[in-house]
Amino acid sequence: MALKITSFINYQGLKEDFRSKNFSVYGQWNGILCVILCIALGIANIFHFNVVVVFSIICIVQGLLLIFVEIPFLLRICPLSDNFNTFVKRFNQNWPRAGFYLIMSAIQFVSCVAQVTSLLVPAIFLLFSSIFYALAAFKHQQFQNSNAIIGTTSDNFPTDAVVREIL
Repeated sequence: MALKITSFINYQGLKEDFRSKNFSVYGQWNGILCVILCIALGIANIFHFNVVVVFSIICIVQGLLLIFVEIPFLLRICPLSDNFNTFVKRFNQNWPRAGFYLIMSAIQFVSCVAQVTSLLVPAIFLLFSSIFYALAAFKHQQFQNSNAIIGTTSDNFPTDAVVREIL
């Protein structure tokens, strides 16, 4: 039995996400895009021979940290320390996430002082996520995770036996 990535995506939930007009959901989707951008552009800029290397490493670490912030399911399946889990769980509201993304964006904008590189792109998208979460907080919208990613409580989620067979 082959496991496809489409078995983890709820397309009806994706439609509901875009119709909900909840900015925290938009922030989460933009945050997932930030994960990809941070890791990819962090790796691409690591080959500079100046201070940009430090910001590249910080960008990669930010991307890896965002994976756990934006996809809380991974906290359950990855063996991590309790300190890290409590740190990540602090960002389960709109205001803390807005501040978290704003700080990470500011760090990447500081990299432009040394040299303007493609690290500007993650800085801009991190700022967009911060704005989405801030808008959700200003509008008093409930913090909400996306309905498109199937969680562990779903009936569609493969059992341990299926996962073991795949591995």
